[in-house]
Amino acid sequence: MKSLRTLTLMASCVGFMTITTGFSQTKMVGGAPMYPSKDIVSNAVNSKDHTTLVAAVKAAGLVEILQSEGPFTVFAPTNSAFEKLPEGTVATLLKPENKSKLQSVLTYHVVAGKYNASDLMEWIKKGNGMTELTTVNGDKLTAMMSEGTIMIKDGAGNVSTVTIADVNQSNGVIHVVDTVVLPSTK
Repeated sequence: MKSLRTLTLMASCVGFMTITTGFSQTKMVGGAPMYPSKDIVSNAVNSKDHTTLVAAVKAAGLVEILQSEGPFTVFAPTNSAFEKLPEGTVATLLKPENKSKLQSVLTYHVVAGKYNASDLMEWIKKGNGMTELTTVNGDKLTAMMSEGTIMIKDGAGNVSTVTIADVNQSNGVIHVVDTVVLPSTK
């Protein structure tokens, strides 16, 4: 009987550790918890730092895609990242007639598959300081490191810094970035 109680206590402790571990993966972004059990869009709508991104995703008609099974790796620009763009750029992109351009910009921030910071760092190391990532829109991004921080460079040489890495989602992972990267103008 004593061993049954011990086994029950041990099972309870393991269950507690699992819950605690799952909870510890919840990160705060934009003042809101990002729950690993929710999809990318369901979490992003709660971040006060990503209201521009969420509005753009809605205007581009990408909500259903980013709520799908994925998995996706999203380099999510903050509101201040969008503010760095030339004046009027965001308003122009949000116009219905520019939907395809907006889709191209947004899907340039998405890579098919779930790649945490440790994956990216490993590839950067193997690539002698950089690795190429093919985005959902078909263009390439270059990932590199600077003083232990992951940086993302677009084809024009614009560089974005990952400010919050590994925000796990049910359908992938978000890495918060401080600059909007732009696809080439084919």
